[in-house]
Amino acid sequence: MNTDETAKNTEPEDTNEEVATTADVPKKASRSNSILLVPYPKFIFMYPTLIVAAVAAIVLSMGGYTTIDPATQNLPVVMTSIFLAVVMANMFVIIFDFPRATSLTLVFVIATFIMGLWIFALAKPGALPTFESLFFVVRPAANATFFVCITAAMILMYVAVFISVRFNYWELRNNELLHHHGFLSDLKRYPAPNLRVDKEINDVFEFMLLGAGRLILHPSTEKRAIVLDNILFVGNKERELTRMLGSIKVQIGGDSSGIN
Repeated sequence: MNTDETAKNTEPEDTNEEVATTADVPKKASRSNSILLVPYPKFIFMYPTLIVAAVAAIVLSMGGYTTIDPATQNLPVVMTSIFLAVVMANMFVIIFDFPRATSLTLVFVIATFIMGLWIFALAKPGALPTFESLFFVVRPAANATFFVCITAAMILMYVAVFISVRFNYWELRNNELLHHHGFLSDLKRYPAPNLRVDKEINDVFEFMLLGAGRLILHPSTEKRAIVLDNILFVGNKERELTRMLGSIKVQIGGDSSGIN
């Protein structure tokens, strides 16, 4: 009798544990069954400029360079020259596309060589007497306040970028491709089954900075393809999309076989 009562008392507890476990499964699955595709503006690639501006602001502020004299002070000139070089490189990334690694390597080598000679001549004017007359004339200099203002302005721009992308992004969830857009959260739906995805790396520099690339989506019900530029870490996104689209096909195949 005691053995039977003990077995009866333990059975409901096991059932409750199984129910609780199965209830948690859909929650975990629903969190993982969603992929966000966020196209960013080109300004997202300006973060090297922000980093250099912040470093220059800290260095010059600690050195007390609130007012500077370019003729006698070399540190502000060197920091400003580095800042201008990084700004120029960032602008090249934004304005031009570098689809091939050879062209990117050529431009990078030429720009690095020229900027290196310029900065070296500014830091040690007597070391390169031949180039002194060319580079010593141009001595750009900015104080700590300038770099603090640049850093603050760029941080505000990045905040605006991260806020704006919340009103325009794509989401692959379950059997649907969703487009969230507008301040009122407008939503447009596309069927996810038979969705084709193509990946393009149209700029090597952008891929080196943030793994960015282009995703081209081909919904089965749309004649025109959906082009999403500047998708960060596009390789990971493509693998996630391929995995989810494969699972959708398996689910559809399983449902159809069950009906038959």
